[in-house]
Amino acid sequence: MRPKFLVILVIAALAYVLGARAGRERYDQIEKAVTSFWNDPTVKKARAEAKKDADKARKAVKKKAKQLR
Repeated sequence: MRPKFLVILVIAALAYVLGARAGRERYDQIEKAVTSFWNDPTVKKARAEAKKDADKARKAVKKKAKQLR
């Protein structure tokens, strides 16, 4: 067994145990925090800008790839 795989397996087991100990209440609390962060207007704006920039970059790469052919 590879050491990297073993480390991942240990981390997954540890995360499972800690998650099971935290319980449903903590899960709901974390879910609420993540949802409120994701729906924050500032975050929504940043996501939209990132998408716009990614689309621009995709178009530029596509154009450059056509030139190289």
